[in-house]
Amino acid sequence: MGLFQRLKEGLARTHSKLVHEIKRIVTRSPKLTGTSLEELEAALLGADLGHAMTVQIVAAVRKAYETQGGAGVDVFTIAEREVTAGLAASAPVGERAVAGLRRAPTHPTVVSIVGVNGTGKTTTAAKLARLIQDRGESAMLAACDTFRAAAIEQLKLWGQRLGVPVIAGNYNADPAAVAHDAIAAAQAKGAHYLFVDTAGRLHTKSNLMKELQKVHRVMDKKLPGAPHEVLLVLDATTGMNALNQAREFHKAVPLTGLVVTKLDGTSKGGMVVAIQKELGLPIKFIGVGEQADDLQPFDPKQFAEALFIDKG
Repeated sequence: MGLFQRLKEGLARTHSKLVHEIKRIVTRSPKLTGTSLEELEAALLGADLGHAMTVQIVAAVRKAYETQGGAGVDVFTIAEREVTAGLAASAPVGERAVAGLRRAPTHPTVVSIVGVNGTGKTTTAAKLARLIQDRGESAMLAACDTFRAAAIEQLKLWGQRLGVPVIAGNYNADPAAVAHDAIAAAQAKGAHYLFVDTAGRLHTKSNLMKELQKVHRVMDKKLPGAPHEVLLVLDATTGMNALNQAREFHKAVPLTGLVVTKLDGTSKGGMVVAIQKELGLPIKFIGVGEQADDLQPFDPKQFAEALFIDKG
């Protein structure tokens, strides 16, 4: 199955809801009215596209009706175009990158995976290692979630499955010390990428956020410039609640990008658009399933097409 088809299937719930609502509005009211515009706005907001993008799409639809007199106005194409443009605006330009990730001038490139509990950080770290392997580069994993014993074992299992070395300490070990040792091991082995799985933490707990800041300070001391990427993993099923998480994490440890998981389990996949529009952070990867290859580098146009356009 191709990448677009997997993305389309993953976004099926969001796509189905949006297309059904927009078709109902356009069919019942082929002429633009105040009521139809309000219903279009409600449909877009209902998919968690956010206020800013919703206003942008509605304004573009209104302009199209005014200039074309209502003939041949394709609301779906207009929406796809506006979302593509909005998402593409945050895409990194001119970066040295592999699989959507930055690449440090010298090995290893250190990627810190952060987020609240239950978003899929551990699985994301492993899937990113798989992506790097698929591109012919070497990866290592660091089990810096030392408070949840199952997280260490889960990462080790992924490491065995992928053939990727995992650096881990004991349960309740200092995560900053594990990160330090992991960077040393990655340097010694000449690994291209080191993915650091950090503990899940509530964005409202300042003591836990300070601990994460300490982990990053220790990384930078061991390898100046590390972590080179700080990716926040967000659960799409939480909808717009994810926006508050992103704001607070970005304040504590400046983020370089977002990973949105579980898009296949929600009808509110538009939250990707809303969060990007609000924070201006690039969406680096999206997850549309449980398999190792269901984490995809983010493509703004394909994502917008999967939301609005019916095609194979």
